Amino acid sequence: MSKVKKDTIEAKGFAIQIYTEDFKNDYISLTDIARYKSDEPSDVIKNWMRRKDTIEFLGLWEGLNNMNFNSVEFDRIKSEAGYNSFTLSPKKWVEKTEAIGIISKGGRYGGAFAHTDIAFEFASWISAEFKMYVIQDYKRLKSDENSKLSLGWNLNREISKINYKIHTDAIKEYLLKDLTNEQLSYKYASEADMLNVALFNKRAKQWREENPDLKGNMRDYASLNELLVLANMESYNAILIGKGMDQKERMIELRKLARTQMMSIEKLNNTGIKSLEDKSKK
Repeated sequence: MSKVKKDTIEAKGFAIQIYTEDFKNDYISLTDIARYKSDEPSDVIKNWMRRKDTIEFLGLWEGLNNMNFNSVEFDRIKSEAGYNSFTLSPKKWVEKTEAIGIISKGGRYGGAFAHTDIAFEFASWISAEFKMYVIQDYKRLKSDENSKLSLGWNLNREISKINYKIHTDAIKEYLLKDLTNEQLSYKYASEADMLNVALFNKRAKQWREENPDLKGNMRDYASLNELLVLANMESYNAILIGKGMDQKERMIELRKLARTQMMSIEKLNNTGIKSLEDKSKK
């Protein structure tokens, strides 16, 4: 699971972490939700998990979603639930039953995470009002994601329409400057980072160091026009690689391409093609 997307929602002033590894199933921090009730969130989670109706709910969810769920061990846990001596933690639950609905993560930003179905159930036990705030901001997050996906689809459609004709509102000052000798001679670990320097004048690591409070990467904050140029640079770079051109030579050619395409303002205005950024605001 190499790709992990992280986000944060907010409910009544409490920040709640969310992450997904398959971009389909979101996992919400039970630890963050529990902080609404107590400064000892792990105890709150354990108290919720020791309840018989909670165990039944978790077992039902796993039975519907997890083909590897250990039903034999689940039955044993279920038979013990409700007794005063019974205790259960997220980690123990996962280890005993091979559950996938709850995940125990270590590290600075770790804790107990649960699939949205389970997290909302837990939030409801914490507070019905708090659950509504959690759901409300979660819906806001998904709406934002859907808007970005829709924008991406329209962007691809426009790319095919204009066939590499790029419109921009202004020429970025840094594109008119030459790359430094260091930038030209540096051995880039990935082609993506080389393209970042060719267009944005900096590597991904440099951007992260300059923007520690921003989520995502530098391309997430690029304009639509810059992303269009970048897409063309990627295609052109593949052609140059096929010709056997070394990285330094390709960097020079890609820089020229970026300049040329970002300087096509008036030509596209004369064709009657509207700015993609103007379209995106409608």
